[in-house]
Amino acid sequence: MTVGGGVGETGVPFGRRLRETVSRRGPLCVGIDPHPSLIEAWGLPDDARGLDSFASIVVEALADRVAVLKPQSAFFERHGSAGIAVLERCVAAARDCGALVLLDAKRGDIGSTMAAYADYLDPAHPLAVDALTVSPFLGFGSLAPAVAAARAHGGGLFVLARTSNAEGAQVQLAQAPAGASVAQTIIDAIGSINTESSPDGSVGAVIGATLAQLDVDISALGGPVLSPGLGAQGGAPVHLRRLFGGFSGVLLPSTSREVLRHGPDVAALRVAARAVADDVAAAL
Repeated sequence: MTVGGGVGETGVPFGRRLRETVSRRGPLCVGIDPHPSLIEAWGLPDDARGLDSFASIVVEALADRVAVLKPQSAFFERHGSAGIAVLERCVAAARDCGALVLLDAKRGDIGSTMAAYADYLDPAHPLAVDALTVSPFLGFGSLAPAVAAARAHGGGLFVLARTSNAEGAQVQLAQAPAGASVAQTIIDAIGSINTESSPDGSVGAVIGATLAQLDVDISALGGPVLSPGLGAQGGAPVHLRRLFGGFSGVLLPSTSREVLRHGPDVAALRVAARAVADDVAAAL
């Protein structure tokens, strides 16, 4: 994988860059999830060389077409330092092609450790990305270093709120001390940040496309929604209309295997992504 010299716009708030990119390319987010079974199905070795080929093909096929590419960090990390090097090249190449890169790492910690994770949003970082998924389940306040980094560098955050896995309800729908669900308190905290210090809406929520019902009020979110789970996880475009039909912000439906299973042919990947995007547009 070769990369050019640019890494995309910096200094412009992520929320603004997201809206502008979605207006040009549509709202689809495609995950770069080099799962071992997919690498095998593509006829590639399950090592750093195969990983590099996989990531390069996805970037070639989609980075100049979709709004957001979402590398799943774990599938790169499993290959050790060589896998991290592939991730670094993948991120830079995707941004050079105009895609926004959302690193799906679901980081969550406190203090200086959270601040270190937030360095992903620093344009000077070797793994600089446009946005990062984060976990608030050590307390929403633990995300303060990431919020500060996003504000300082024009980066974005997507905070886990009402996720697509069934197990999430045990925590997310539990009642918080004030009476609302944990998920609702997360949504409300995001809304407060966007109102007070991120008017461009650079902090968003992760809400799964597979949910039977929303169970939260997102009318005052003030930022985008990342909705993973289209395709292999059971989410369908019609679910998006049911869940988010009244939502006025940027909705980013996300799919991975539904598109990637058509690889390694570049043309087939492009056709698959276009088909999902068309289905989403028709449903919404």
